[in-house]
Amino acid sequence: MSTPGRGLHGRVLDTLGPAITAGEYPPGSVLRTDELAQHFEVSRSVMREAVRVLESMHLVESRRRVGVTVRPESEWNVYDPQVIRWRLTGADRPRQLRSLTVLRSAIEPVAAGLAARYATAEQCAELTRCALGMVATSRGHQLEGYLVHDVAFHRVVLEASGNEMFARLGDVVAEVLSGRTHHDVMFEDPDPAAVTLHVQLAEAVREGDPVRAEQLTREITVGALHELDILAP
Repeated sequence: MSTPGRGLHGRVLDTLGPAITAGEYPPGSVLRTDELAQHFEVSRSVMREAVRVLESMHLVESRRRVGVTVRPESEWNVYDPQVIRWRLTGADRPRQLRSLTVLRSAIEPVAAGLAARYATAEQCAELTRCALGMVATSRGHQLEGYLVHDVAFHRVVLEASGNEMFARLGDVVAEVLSGRTHHDVMFEDPDPAAVTLHVQLAEAVREGDPVRAEQLTREITVGALHELDILAP
């Protein structure tokens, strides 16, 4: 999936980025811009723009008279939504999903507890709307519709925490949820227990119950890890 508005260099990135994150170009590999431009049948200026994007993600570094060098995984910006998306296309998908879900289990319960304290009336109403949308799309193999409401729900929880650092993780969580759906790491119909937990979480936030909100979110993330154990062992 290309990021809108990137044109030719986006097409290059959507091939080269996943190749790097999948290890087809091991750390230390030196890539020549002119050779890459010829391979992808694009101009050198387009190739340079693609390389600049990869540099911004810390996947590569470019040096004059050396070329473009692939950096080790430990230096990648693993929170970049595009890097997450690329990594989820590779064979390392189960490990990536598990790492991200463990991150969610550490962050989201705290965010939910804060949301129960600080959420506005509008945010509470939006959480309820999203939860009801999840209920409505949880049957009949409507995973894409369910995903829209699920992503929106978790974005609101993070934003309602009042912590700008948590709020910035909304794109990360969106990529995790999207990756599970688009790579068949979801049951054909979402777990009814998980859907109920989201409805209850919306209620806990609306009622200003941080302890219950935190506990319900822990149950949601534990359930997500359990699904991964079954579907992506």
